[in-house]
Amino acid sequence: MKAPLVKAPKAPTASLPTGAPAVPRGRGPADQPDQDPLDHPDPGAAADSAARDNLLRCWVRETGVPRPRGNCLQLPLPAAGVTLHVPVRYWSATGAHRFGAPTPTGAPGDAPALDAVALAALLGHQAAHAATRTGRPAAPVAAGLAARVADSVRRTAAFVEHRRARPADPDGAALFLHGEQSSLLGHPLHPAPKSREGLSAAEAPDCSPETRGAFPLHWLAVDRSVLATDSAWTERGRPVEAAVLTARLLPPGVRLPDGTVPLPLHPWQARTVRHHPALARLLDDGLLHELGPRGESWHPTSSVRTVYRPGAPAMLRLSLDLDVAGAGREPLRAAARRGVELHRLLRSGLAERWRAACPGFDVVRDPAWLAIGAPDGAPMPGLDVIVRHNPFGPGDDAVCLAGLTALRPWPGRGTPAGHPAMALRLGDLVARLALRTGRPGSVIAAEWFLRYLSAVVRPVLWLDGAAGVALDAHQQNTLVLLDPDGWPAGGRYRGGHRFRESRRAELEARLPATGGESRAFVPDEGADERLAHHLGCDNVLGLIGALGAQRLLDERIALAAFRRFLARSDTASSTLPAFLLETSVLRSPALLADGAGHVEVANPLAAPGG
Repeated sequence: MKAPLVKAPKAPTASLPTGAPAVPRGRGPADQPDQDPLDHPDPGAAADSAARDNLLRCWVRETGVPRPRGNCLQLPLPAAGVTLHVPVRYWSATGAHRFGAPTPTGAPGDAPALDAVALAALLGHQAAHAATRTGRPAAPVAAGLAARVADSVRRTAAFVEHRRARPADPDGAALFLHGEQSSLLGHPLHPAPKSREGLSAAEAPDCSPETRGAFPLHWLAVDRSVLATDSAWTERGRPVEAAVLTARLLPPGVRLPDGTVPLPLHPWQARTVRHHPALARLLDDGLLHELGPRGESWHPTSSVRTVYRPGAPAMLRLSLDLDVAGAGREPLRAAARRGVELHRLLRSGLAERWRAACPGFDVVRDPAWLAIGAPDGAPMPGLDVIVRHNPFGPGDDAVCLAGLTALRPWPGRGTPAGHPAMALRLGDLVARLALRTGRPGSVIAAEWFLRYLSAVVRPVLWLDGAAGVALDAHQQNTLVLLDPDGWPAGGRYRGGHRFRESRRAELEARLPATGGESRAFVPDEGADERLAHHLGCDNVLGLIGALGAQRLLDERIALAAFRRFLARSDTASSTLPAFLLETSVLRSPALLADGAGHVEVANPLAAPGG
């Protein structure tokens, strides 16, 4: 059932281009010598600083602001009649900029800098002004952005305060879980990454991975006549239905009414059951039975919706109608069907070929799901559950890339003696490897990056080239398996995917009716665009930006190494390497303005030097 956590062979240490100057440790041309604002003793000030950085990064990215000549960025906002003066702490070729506090034109010298909500209101007002020119509704843009930013800042401040009081991970036996709980500030290119509108302050500590939350699941007993389900889970070659899997997660002694199966719910979602008229009718008709909270505690992972319990054979991806980071989510039913379909496709022999070509990498499988359907057969959204394999044991250091590169906004971070405190876990790994080997930190960081490309990125490209399966391999979906020394030894992928339309015939030959109910096929151009954004921009360029912003590796060196990796790719004819090397712009979601679609950003891989 479980794919073994095989260590990949060490990647060959590729040569890096010479001539690129090392990143300075002290003050550089765009550096400020003062304390990092994220280390401010007030958690609210640290959270506000992080939010301002996110907003400004998004604005620079989505409006095409060029690199300033000096250490200050001038941002004209004609709709409000002001220009913002923004100190630049670090300018990044990949968008991982760091900024100081912005001030508007004409502000008195002793006036406080703009906070994140005021900045969001100004940027939102400018975005709304631009929206009117394209015929899009303008009114909700400014108010909606400011509200989401306010919610995100408030929650981030609470997370920072909580983690500063308890900075150490509780133990070393749940490394996967600790990695899932490590991103306190959220995605660096999202304007409100911790916005969770609808989750109350009282509920947040238990439901949030950032506070190491935990809760017992809420259970329903569902009559089989209204059960919708599918399962490709097998044990010793025999199929196991999804209801059997969830029954194993119930504590001993729980009795179910005859003809029913157990369905787990997120406790927040459970409160909506009585308020949904169709579900209330099923309860009144005896087709649903509330069992209440039962059993041991489960922990929310980085997605908030997926929960994990150390030692359990499965994780659960639960329905949760919260607005997490302002992200609209497709119905869970579609994702459930795609997960079972991909599991069956990989079992057709494709997984064996993949493991042979790319040892140490695999997909965390979603082979079963349960849901409720109305008596007339119509799907009833909101109570779907995906049953996910749990391949991680107590000693498996599997951490999502977002966790490795997450900034840790508190002073006194523990690191090896003689090394500066590192603001992210990847920095700690590099510092420890440098101390152990006696090699310079920049050399270690370069080798770590090259091994990551070989162990984690190459398998994603191989699956695309060999089978036309494009994984949405962004930072949160990509798990790195670390060896005991901290080097990348392999990886796991979790999340969504699409199939290339050009490969439909061969995929259907492997698995008849592939892409039918799942609607997973997309034109090849769409697959290239999705891969370029998720794997290229968010994943690898995001990693390069994190290494550069923390002065671990010059971004120019990392970009040159990534170009060389793509140019020499042996990934079974994936078209993505050529696409990333040749296109001058990359399409990315526009997140500052609701409904703005996508924007085109300059591709730092297209021209040497970034």
